[in-house]
Amino acid sequence: MEGNGYQVTWTYGHLCTLKEPGDYTDSWKKWDLFYLPMIPVRFGIKLKDDKGVANQFAVIERLMQAADSIVNCGDAGQEGELIQRWVMQKAKAHCPVQRLWISSLTEEAIREGFSGLKPQDDYKSLYEAGLSRAIGDWLLGMNATRLYTLKYGQNRQVLSIGRVQTPTLALIVNRQQEIQNFQPQQYWVLSTVYRDTVFTATQGKINDAADGQKAMDAISGRDFEITDIAAKKGTEAPPRLYDLTSLQVDCNKKFAFSAEKTLQLIQSLYEKKVTTYPRVDTTYLSDDIYPKCPAILKGLLPYAPIVNPLMGKKLPKSKKVFDSSKVTDHHAIIPTGVNPSGGDLTYDEKRVFDLVARHFIAVFYPDCKFLTTTVLGQVAPDDGKPIEFKTSGKQIENEGWRAVFAWGKKHEETVENDDEDKKDADEERTLPKFEQGEHGPHQPTLAEKWTTPPKPYTEASLLRAMETAGKLVDDVELREALKENGIGRPSTRAAIIETLFSRNYIRRERKNIVPTPTGIELIGLIHEDLLESAELTGRWEKKLREIEAHKYDAAQFIGELKQMVCSLVQEVMSDTSNRRVTVSAPPPAKGKQNKPKSGKTASTKKTTPPPPE
Repeated sequence: MEGNGYQVTWTYGHLCTLKEPGDYTDSWKKWDLFYLPMIPVRFGIKLKDDKGVANQFAVIERLMQAADSIVNCGDAGQEGELIQRWVMQKAKAHCPVQRLWISSLTEEAIREGFSGLKPQDDYKSLYEAGLSRAIGDWLLGMNATRLYTLKYGQNRQVLSIGRVQTPTLALIVNRQQEIQNFQPQQYWVLSTVYRDTVFTATQGKINDAADGQKAMDAISGRDFEITDIAAKKGTEAPPRLYDLTSLQVDCNKKFAFSAEKTLQLIQSLYEKKVTTYPRVDTTYLSDDIYPKCPAILKGLLPYAPIVNPLMGKKLPKSKKVFDSSKVTDHHAIIPTGVNPSGGDLTYDEKRVFDLVARHFIAVFYPDCKFLTTTVLGQVAPDDGKPIEFKTSGKQIENEGWRAVFAWGKKHEETVENDDEDKKDADEERTLPKFEQGEHGPHQPTLAEKWTTPPKPYTEASLLRAMETAGKLVDDVELREALKENGIGRPSTRAAIIETLFSRNYIRRERKNIVPTPTGIELIGLIHEDLLESAELTGRWEKKLREIEAHKYDAAQFIGELKQMVCSLVQEVMSDTSNRRVTVSAPPPAKGKQNKPKSGKTASTKKTTPPPPE
């Protein structure tokens, strides 16, 4: 497209990629332990082997060679920077380059971005971080995949190893083993019903049935007495704005969307100009967004009944929402203020947009205020110490931001965790009016229970585990702090999970993600922390973020990775154990059907390495 002295063209996806081992030397074309580790003196790039890519690159190259200057309008993120810079390098562009950096595709945002173009050098560290990530994935993926395939796959079964995919698979396999090895323990819980309210003994679990029966006998036929009533006022702040991971988590819980599907939907909403840039890892907005919020809210016409109470007065500015120090490339995902017309969005896009819109509106509403009432009671046996009981209830006094999520909602089918739903219902129950000192008959029960194993990962809980390097964290503040050490980037986690599915390392069982025999066997084969430790991978991710923030040297990071790969090769080559992976039977010849032998895992034999991740 041409006009006003500008020529506009485009890339799509990755036009360029790092060269493959065989592009550097003929020796690396063959899979051979003798030539490991493969560490190029200098990494190079090449065009993808695709006719469409070649044709489009020819257009770009011709325009760049003749240009006076270039404006890089690629996705405003690490991967977008890498894609466009590789294309410019391959096209041997020598003219000055400026960078367009925008978080939404509305006309206003684009005009504002073009009025404040930045020098390309301002984003050099972003490119260095992306390049370091690509080189790190190449070094570990290419070397470890060949190393394990040749050493343990008996040179007949490709064992795909990746910097991010293998620790992620290890999380799933380890969880499955915890479940299988779990030994349930029997215990008993003493409770009683007084005035249609369940009170539970404060002593907690009873490990011996005889002790439980003794306590049950001691309180049977004796009055239950209310000993204390305490009411405590509390507040609950609105939920955080969405980053990509939290949006994927909610969409998996509420709608059973995969992480990949949620990413596709929010990307489509971004391209339709109704939400901001999606591949983000922060739940904060920068301070300069605050003045724009009234106009954004005003544009959400379908939500007028819950937006109107906010209009005409100053919006609150919470530090939990607006904090420029917590925003690097992009702010949290919010609406742009462009009103989506009824027919513009698909049904699933409307559901995702609704979550984003309600979360944005809710942060300007007051806290939810509630009253938590705790009631203590006891039964005094004829001899011995009284047995104490407790119950609590939560009563909403002012729903505040909860009104945003209650508005216009009919019963909607979701796939929320049943236990969580029950927990919420218990917390918000209203208790009868009790008085201290009152007493009366009650109905005690001794319930037999068993400890339960850890739950299998769902896509939602796996995303959280990747975000926090395998640590189970419910606290929002602590989870934010651990993000720096997460596995992978928000933009790549969905693809990593899909890669594990496509390689038959994991499978779905309804909501749950479980490892296949192949996945279990592969992780069982790996003894090296470098490959399977989520924490170690998380530390690498932190260094990549520090490169982006000018706090760590890219050359030092790559040097450390080279050393790690050399040590890994040496360690595996010196392994004298008889570790082997089961070799799959070759696919049956056409027209014949051979049943696989017992104990063999089923997969397709490959002769070329899968791309490293």
